[in-house]
Amino acid sequence: MAGGGFDDKRGARAHLYEYKITSYFVCSCIVAATGGSLFGYDLGVSGGVTSMDDFLEIFFPNVFKRKQEHLQETDYCKYDNQILTLFTSSLYFAALISTFGASHITRNKGRKASILCGAVSFFLGAVLNAAAKNIAMLIIGRCLLGVGIGFSNQAVPLYLSEMAPAKIRGAVNQLFQLSTCIGVLIANFVNYATAKIHPWGWRLSLGIATVPAVLMFVGGLFLPETPNSLVEQGKLEKAREVLEKVRGTTKVDAEFADLIDASNAARAIKNPFRNLFERKNRPQLVIGAIAIPAFQQLTGMNSILFYAPVIFQSLGFGSGAALYSSAITGGALVVAALISMAFVDKFGRRAFFLEAGAEMICVMVALAITLALKFGQGVILPKGIGIFLVIIICIFVLAYGRSWGPLGWLVPSEIFPLETRSAGQSIVVCVNMIFTALIAQCFLVSLCHLKYGIFLVFGGLIIIMSCFIFLLLPETKQVPIEEIYLLWEKHWFWKRYCSPEENGIELKKGEKV
Repeated sequence: MAGGGFDDKRGARAHLYEYKITSYFVCSCIVAATGGSLFGYDLGVSGGVTSMDDFLEIFFPNVFKRKQEHLQETDYCKYDNQILTLFTSSLYFAALISTFGASHITRNKGRKASILCGAVSFFLGAVLNAAAKNIAMLIIGRCLLGVGIGFSNQAVPLYLSEMAPAKIRGAVNQLFQLSTCIGVLIANFVNYATAKIHPWGWRLSLGIATVPAVLMFVGGLFLPETPNSLVEQGKLEKAREVLEKVRGTTKVDAEFADLIDASNAARAIKNPFRNLFERKNRPQLVIGAIAIPAFQQLTGMNSILFYAPVIFQSLGFGSGAALYSSAITGGALVVAALISMAFVDKFGRRAFFLEAGAEMICVMVALAITLALKFGQGVILPKGIGIFLVIIICIFVLAYGRSWGPLGWLVPSEIFPLETRSAGQSIVVCVNMIFTALIAQCFLVSLCHLKYGIFLVFGGLIIIMSCFIFLLLPETKQVPIEEIYLLWEKHWFWKRYCSPEENGIELKKGEKV
């Protein structure tokens, strides 16, 4: 079976792959997945810090004054301040820029090098944030954190997908999401504790971000490079040695031959970014690099992660109750990640996307109706309504946490061929961070002006993205990562771009792409 410029034998070798689950493999993946905790801790800590009075009084006195005036009222616009939201979104603008530098390092120096760079930058940003005396220090620190996230989010999903055997790749890759969710949960509990420490509790919340950065750096020093990356760098003996240790067997001839074939194709590509835009790479570009990372943010989930304490306070919850409620949603996110890890390689990516999408649509509609009927009269919400809001938000988090959350990183990391993999992942992170930053910057002002309608907007977007998945994403579960290109050749829509016949004589030669 021909395609993608790879050796025709590739489609016939997958059944020859052998592997065992070794402690070497498990430890390597766990250490690498620590990179997700950087992203998760920041997602969780930002909203809590921006709801702390001590923090607001120093950096955002106008917001602090408005909050005090409306402390016992429900108000959609209580936290509408663009400089305050810039505190959150600046990190993601920095991440989307840094990911292109990360791509160069990931491809030429390896996945491990990018992981180490990300840890160092994140550590420096956390220190600067904790010591901040003015908004300028705060924003610069956030940008350094963003550079760290840009590097780690670019390299870690690739690392996990390349290290994992095909049959358990989904579960292994979702260690990144699990680590992210644990980071969110820890951040929520840290915020709950430090909110009671006056006047410097917020500094402690921001400073504790140095802990995952140190763990990631120290662990990263001992990480092996992925066999795919070593082959890409021409270190064939080392690549085979690592592959044998990771797979727990010396019978790796078939898989190693596929890595060599993929590397030969990759070496023919002088400009991977330009190659990504070629006709035969259209499905990876549209699905993996653009649609899925954009849709992941347009679910509205990160609005809840960023601003859970702020949302709950705006709904009339007290400061402590708001942080406690956001901790509950963080716990739901961890549970959802474990569910996804356990079943994604059994039921598949499409089933999780579509089933969870239906739940998320229902929750957004219920949330909008509840707020339309019971919220915005300037009085505290009844306790029963408050509990109901927390419950349906947890249902939403559970749905997102087993679908768009982990699969938004898993699917892009597994569908790119080796020659465009680092470039493709850079665009994935870039698009993800663009939409993350836009949501972070625009959510509070949208909440202020659209009120409950913002949740109907998110519900409509989830309908669109579910239709997209149903029509255009083939199932990738248990398909070897270097053979996923075959799925495009058989797909009802994508085969017009990717079949050997459509790509002409050049692909039939099997020499260059």
